Amino acid sequence: MQKINRNVVLALLSLTSLVFLLFQLCYYKFYLSQKNGAAFSKVRGSQSGQDSTRWHVVRKFLGLISSHNIPVYLIDPLILGLVEKDIEQIRSSPDGPSPECKYFCAPRDFTTFALLDKTWKHEVGLFRTAEKMGFQWLKIISKDPRLDGMDDLSGMEIPLHYIFKLASHAIHLVVFYERSGNFLWHGPLRLKQHMDRKFVPFRKLHFGRYPGAYEKPELLLVSIDDLKVQIPKNPSSFLQEMSHSRFLECRYREARAFFQLYPDDASLDAVEFRKKAKSLLHLAALTLNNLGVKFWLSSGTCLGWYRQCNVIPHSKDVDLGIFITDYKADIIPAFQKAGLPLKHKFGKVEDSLELSFQGEDDVKLDIFFFYEEDDHIWNGGTQAKSGKKFKYLFPKFTLCWTEFVELKVHVPCETLQYVEANYGPEWKVPVKMWDWKSSPSNVQDNGVWPVDEWDDVIQIY
Repeated sequence: MQKINRNVVLALLSLTSLVFLLFQLCYYKFYLSQKNGAAFSKVRGSQSGQDSTRWHVVRKFLGLISSHNIPVYLIDPLILGLVEKDIEQIRSSPDGPSPECKYFCAPRDFTTFALLDKTWKHEVGLFRTAEKMGFQWLKIISKDPRLDGMDDLSGMEIPLHYIFKLASHAIHLVVFYERSGNFLWHGPLRLKQHMDRKFVPFRKLHFGRYPGAYEKPELLLVSIDDLKVQIPKNPSSFLQEMSHSRFLECRYREARAFFQLYPDDASLDAVEFRKKAKSLLHLAALTLNNLGVKFWLSSGTCLGWYRQCNVIPHSKDVDLGIFITDYKADIIPAFQKAGLPLKHKFGKVEDSLELSFQGEDDVKLDIFFFYEEDDHIWNGGTQAKSGKKFKYLFPKFTLCWTEFVELKVHVPCETLQYVEANYGPEWKVPVKMWDWKSSPSNVQDNGVWPVDEWDDVIQIY
């Protein structure tokens, strides 16, 4: 009898344990997992529960921002790359259900959206709603560079990035700001000491390694995987822009230190020259951009940006660089049509090409064409009277965006090496007497043009 009772007791205990375990599993599945976003049912056509999770997290995020009237748009490069291949079909497809989850179910750790700062100001309510929906969030702030200047280095901080995490997926929301050069800028993602560096795999983020500059995109409302979302109207252009978006800020602190040692020229002539130089640079940028020719600030104009965040008043010209591979025969007629007559043309496309255009009064625009060798880049110079050729060597460089005299324009990313190559280690010291044939640190003799070529390689107007 005791044996039977013992077996009955053991059976009852086992059954009770099993029931309790089943209760825990059901409780987790139907309550805790929904509350914390840990599990979702599959979306039509997805391949796995993990794929479904990504789609559901995006759907919940879009519902979150929609409830607060926040206009975001998709900038995720992985998804836009997929969308680009099917863009015509997506544009023309009806709003009916998709046969499969093709885009938002693609494997990735993040989905990235963009937000224009001026379209949204009420973040507190959003965070409260996000938490109720099961999201965890992180806000990254930093100093507003638009407030920096010669007179003030403001310490005001602004939001640059938001990250919303739910289950095993995260939404990266990049905040874009409008700059005076009529372009959009986003800041870097720099975690402060107290922040959790394991919150998400930050190194996998597509935006935030460095600041970026973009043209204002035209947006298109489409249906992707049964979700209504705005995307750049031309995804391929945005993706191409993204790969060359790195932005360098003007160094206002260093510029202020420079002017403490060398007070700025505030004379009427200096003010007038800077005004004319700014106008000439804007006209040159407009002309070259319309031609699709990439250029950058070079020589004294680049030195002025890097050293003092302004045009050097005693330079008397504006200097631009262009890779010879970007040369177009339309450049000269385009500048002439813009009201800038050709002043001189030295060299030829194959060797040491240089153009100079006459701006307002005595302000001229010099365009130097750069040639790439195995281990360096160079541009040429020509002395008109003697036919002597000169070569200026630079270490190889890439191009970054910056903002200069209210203009979005390229500069060498490796600016210090570029400036030092041209002006030597003493580039911080102003030099008013400058001989282009001997003063540059990187100048070399490069022979003499044959006399029978002078009519073609030395043209003065």
